[in-house]
Amino acid sequence: MRPVAAPSISTNGQAENGEIAYTATFEVFPELPAVDVTALSIERIEASVSDADIDNMIETLRKQRTRLQRVERAAQAGDHVGFEYYTQTADLRLPAEGMDRGSSVLGSGVLLAEIDAALLGQTQDAELELDVAFPAEFRNEQLAGKLARMHLRVLTVQEPVLPMLNAEFVRQFGIDSGELEDFRREVRANLERELGAAVIARLKGEVAEKLAAAHPEVTVPKAMLDAEAQALARMGLAQDAQPAPERIEAARAPARIRVIAALLMGEIARREGLQPDPRRVATLMASIASTYEDPQQVIELYQRDQQLLANLRTRVLEDQVAEWVATHAQTTARTISFDELLRPGRNG
Repeated sequence: MRPVAAPSISTNGQAENGEIAYTATFEVFPELPAVDVTALSIERIEASVSDADIDNMIETLRKQRTRLQRVERAAQAGDHVGFEYYTQTADLRLPAEGMDRGSSVLGSGVLLAEIDAALLGQTQDAELELDVAFPAEFRNEQLAGKLARMHLRVLTVQEPVLPMLNAEFVRQFGIDSGELEDFRREVRANLERELGAAVIARLKGEVAEKLAAAHPEVTVPKAMLDAEAQALARMGLAQDAQPAPERIEAARAPARIRVIAALLMGEIARREGLQPDPRRVATLMASIASTYEDPQQVIELYQRDQQLLANLRTRVLEDQVAEWVATHAQTTARTISFDELLRPGRNG
């Protein structure tokens, strides 16, 4: 009998013959079925980092360090245009006095299409008026669904300038040599670390889903279900925000699947005698630490904090169980690109 959590203690507090009676109530882990993974169909994703992926990442890093440079020419798509404006409806001027200020990259879709199109071809200090039909869902309720006259004056026209891919740029990323090849090796290492984590996360998700689907009859301890539902409901909220009851209720179905999968994966580890591989724990710790400014300080923190270290060991063991299942199940491999795995939104 294995308790799920600490027991709830109740007593009347009255001593009899010098002793106080109490009742301890606790949930126990359910009896789990023998898990035959040989019948499971598992898809295992395979991917690698190509030179093109490295090129794309370097280009992204350059774009992140884009500077804006004023130009005297007319504004064109991709330019950053600053402007001031006021809007007049049939019965309202916004703002009531003076002008508001705004800015946007033309063609980015931030502005309404009519405003974006009107600013194309304009130069600094140009003044223009246009009629704008604000959509019903427009963020400003005073303008939503109304036709208004907008008065604009262009303040600045700036074009984006990418930094040169030179030694100065490379040194910004801690590559003291300033050599492009050293930079590319560092970018590749980072991408491969990201890719490896994504591949095993996809496999764990696949294994968990198939295990839970194969054993829906598993009894789920209420304490575990409540904790998992709370954790899922908090995702996407501010750190101290409490999820609404309906949000927690909606999370209970996926939480149940996750708990069943966790119980079954734990049972597989127990029955197969799987233990966290110390080398993989050290590798994962180093990988996490490498993303911080002082990696050694992070490693020492993990080594001192037994809870952090236990979480790391659990994560590694889950990886190992997923791999064990994939090895013994009916597993098929599917090769996809780095972007398909890590940047699915780019592929439609």
